[in-house]
Amino acid sequence: MSNIGLIIEEKAADIGNFLVGRLLPFREKRAVGPFVFIDHMGPSELKDYQNLDVPPHPHVGLSTLTYLLEGSIFHRDSIGNAIEIKPGAVNWMTAGKGVVHSERTPEYLRHSDKRLHGFQIWVGLPKHLEQSEPTFHHIEADDIPVWEEDGVQYKLIAGEAFGKKSLVPVHSKLFFIEIKTKEPKKISIGKDLYGEAAMYVLEGTVTTDGNSYGSKQLMIAKDTKLCEFDMSENGTVYLFGGEPFDEERFIFWNFVNSDKEIIDQAKVNWHDQNHDAFPLVPGDDQEYVPLPKAVLNKK
Repeated sequence: MSNIGLIIEEKAADIGNFLVGRLLPFREKRAVGPFVFIDHMGPSELKDYQNLDVPPHPHVGLSTLTYLLEGSIFHRDSIGNAIEIKPGAVNWMTAGKGVVHSERTPEYLRHSDKRLHGFQIWVGLPKHLEQSEPTFHHIEADDIPVWEEDGVQYKLIAGEAFGKKSLVPVHSKLFFIEIKTKEPKKISIGKDLYGEAAMYVLEGTVTTDGNSYGSKQLMIAKDTKLCEFDMSENGTVYLFGGEPFDEERFIFWNFVNSDKEIIDQAKVNWHDQNHDAFPLVPGDDQEYVPLPKAVLNKK
């Protein structure tokens, strides 16, 4: 019997002048552990006249995790942070009661050909932290745990697993893991995982219970403890998961919360440009992403 309980096909989503592959949420599966949103960006070739430009936009009740494989994004937020995100580093921003940020191609790359590839992820917050003060942390690539066992390279991007812990200051029990192989390998790591788990194949193929899977799919495990699969040569997979929350998390546009009233108030605050609730972003305060009318009217 297969341990794959659900296969989610990557779905194209438009984030302005840039298409991404949406992996979560889907109707059949709203979250995997505390992970409530996963976008796979690219890989995309951007010409000298094409740039990533996501103007200031708000978040509540979640943490954002940006992890790049190629390219660069310049992050600015209403807390006052301004930093370039490069491949292998992790940007971890906790919105709490409300934060605003923008994501753009750095100035020095705006007139050059470039590539962009990576993941943008939302992680729900425990109920007692949903209204906390916003915070921001940037962890350099060299500070992320990387190790090799039996010719397999592991990277613990965030969370805890394998008796190791990432420096990314997560707020609940979770894992975000990269696994790479140059030669075909059998991977058996169920004993090191917990809660719920999903796997995304970036390169190569994965075979489990006689079935083979390639890219553009998010596979949800029925039982995390039975996580065992064969990777092809030159394979790369990502595992997302952890302990789910007791309460349901609601998502409306960029807002996540266990309380719909908090989301409704956030809609009004952003629509009215209430800068007490959502401060301006220093260095990027001349435009913003308007609240979609469909979101304002949605209860």
